[in-house]
Amino acid sequence: MDIYAFWKAILDQNAQEIRKYFHPDARVTWHCTNERFTLDEFLIANCEYPGDWEGTVERVERLRDLIITVTNVRARDQSLSCHVTSFIKIRGDRIASMEEYWADDGPAPRWRLEKHIGTPVH
Repeated sequence: MDIYAFWKAILDQNAQEIRKYFHPDARVTWHCTNERFTLDEFLIANCEYPGDWEGTVERVERLRDLIITVTNVRARDQSLSCHVTSFIKIRGDRIASMEEYWADDGPAPRWRLEKHIGTPVH
């Protein structure tokens, strides 16, 4: 599976192309919001999300039938930036399940800034 082509389809919100990467009975879980989607529901959630998107796959790890990605997803108008860690279980050459953890990018919490701990990553 070409993980970069998959992420391009996700960012382009191209439902027809995204569907090609999944088994019809695949499930997608977004743990941070306590949601699980069928493939059709995931396509609605991803492709009808407002706005135009771009992103960068920052890390890919492969372990047998598991692909782990870390991707920075950004609104083209720069109104939002997130990082998503995705655990993608492959069966054959298609996605059987995907578990994702989404987080908004932003400054460290005030209490940590006041303690002067940590340093910026970028």
